[in-house]
Amino acid sequence: MANFHEGYIKYCKNKGASPALRTLLSVVYNHIHASSLELPLLKNSLFNLVSFLCQPKNRSHTNCLAVDLFFTMDDHWKLRWEHLPKEYQLVLDDIGGNLHDAVSAPNIAENFNSTPEQLLKRIQQLKI
Repeated sequence: MANFHEGYIKYCKNKGASPALRTLLSVVYNHIHASSLELPLLKNSLFNLVSFLCQPKNRSHTNCLAVDLFFTMDDHWKLRWEHLPKEYQLVLDDIGGNLHDAVSAPNIAENFNSTPEQLLKRIQQLKI
C-alpha cells in the first residue's frame, strides 16, 4: 500500500475519525510527496491540520489517535520525510509518535512536546 486513500481508510475512516481530517491530511501528504518542495505550503498545511485538533470539538482521542497512526504507520507513504529540513522531520515524527496521548494521557504528550497546542506552537516556529 503506497497511497493516501488506503492509509486514510485504514487509519482514520475505519477508526471513526472526523471526515474533515481527510482533506487536511491529504494536503499535508501531497505537499510531502510533491516533486517540488514548497515549505511555506507544507508549513501552512501542518498548521491547518493541528489547528483543527486544537479546537475543543475536534480535540478527541479518536481524532488524535487517527492522525498519529496516519503518520506513524508507513505502509501508505511513497516516501517518508527524510528529504525535509530536520525541524520539519522532528515535528512530523512527534505527530506520529506521541499525539495519541494528547487526550488519554496528556502528561505523556506534554512531556514530549506533542499536545496539539504544543505542536501548533512548534509549527509556527518552523523556518520556510
